[in-house]
Amino acid sequence: MPSVLLLPGMMCDARLFEPQVKAINLPMQLADTRSDASFAGMAARALENAPPRFAAVGLSMGGILAFEVWRQAPERVTHLCLMDTNPHPDTEVRQSMRIEQVARALSGGLRSLAIESLKPAYLAKANRNRQPLLDTILAMAMDTGAEIFERQSAALRDRVDSVPTLATINCPTTILCGNEDRLCPIEYHELMAKRIPGSRLQILDDCGHLPTLEQPEAVTRELERLFRQ
Repeated sequence: MPSVLLLPGMMCDARLFEPQVKAINLPMQLADTRSDASFAGMAARALENAPPRFAAVGLSMGGILAFEVWRQAPERVTHLCLMDTNPHPDTEVRQSMRIEQVARALSGGLRSLAIESLKPAYLAKANRNRQPLLDTILAMAMDTGAEIFERQSAALRDRVDSVPTLATINCPTTILCGNEDRLCPIEYHELMAKRIPGSRLQILDDCGHLPTLEQPEAVTRELERLFRQ
């Protein structure tokens, strides 16, 4: 069974994977996604501190980081799990939106920005009134802060196209997606499953963009299945 490198989503921390860390008896390490403004820098930092070989588990921005980890050191990745992520580069519309959001966050608007996007963008309809879940997501964002939001936004804005990378991935790979994910829709995951040889695609019901917290038991089962390969 592998060691596990956890790659969190934007404005998230270890709380994103807390249910899986508690349930799976394997050594797990959280990558630092806060100190660099590029995925190349994030990946190099993660690899410097990671075990010699590991399973990479990435959600959203963490999945995009997983692609860069693979490009830099494919021989070190034993298994790969890509959750609610996007293999494409940023669109011009999203790039412009990020610039506006960063300016708002740096001027004191991070909390309102997080609250406005929380329910409609991140969660399935069935989960939008789960107050402990909402509190956890907001707390992660606020504890992360505006300066890290700026760095992560720059990395996402300037990221490369990872679609050409997909065909090079040759380790056991699971792709998970919430059926109500509005940020990274099902078709992105179908593309990844089609391009990554031998990969497994699982679409989770009553789930949006944060399956580790919305459907933690289902994610744990899929990870355990992947790690047994």
